[in-house]
Amino acid sequence: MRTQPDMKHCLIVDDSRVVRTVAHRIITDLSFTVSEAGDGASALKQCQSQMPDVILLDWNMPVMNGMDFLVSLRRSDGGKAPVVILCTNEKDSDHISEAIRAGADEYIMKPFDADIVRSKFDQLGLV
Repeated sequence: MRTQPDMKHCLIVDDSRVVRTVAHRIITDLSFTVSEAGDGASALKQCQSQMPDVILLDWNMPVMNGMDFLVSLRRSDGGKAPVVILCTNEKDSDHISEAIRAGADEYIMKPFDADIVRSKFDQLGLV
């Protein structure tokens, strides 16, 4: 998936094709290579074959939700390395605290745009 060894890789995990398409465009513009998964189970399989540098992770998905994915990722070999940014509609601080305790590095509220993603990536030292 990586086209150049010096490019960072981002995995976008969201069950919405529209969200994945928008995020793909935004993150590609930040000079990342990008792959996508429609649920946590597919994302976990991708991480087992190639661990990304960053994961943009939806909370609510079928098959395996974002929290279950996050817990499984952090317990797997190399799973502590990726920066995980949880994307959610959940405005409840308890949900956000739960995600941070489970291993999320940051979160973005949906809907998001290029400026929000760029700002979060900058804040985390990714760009």
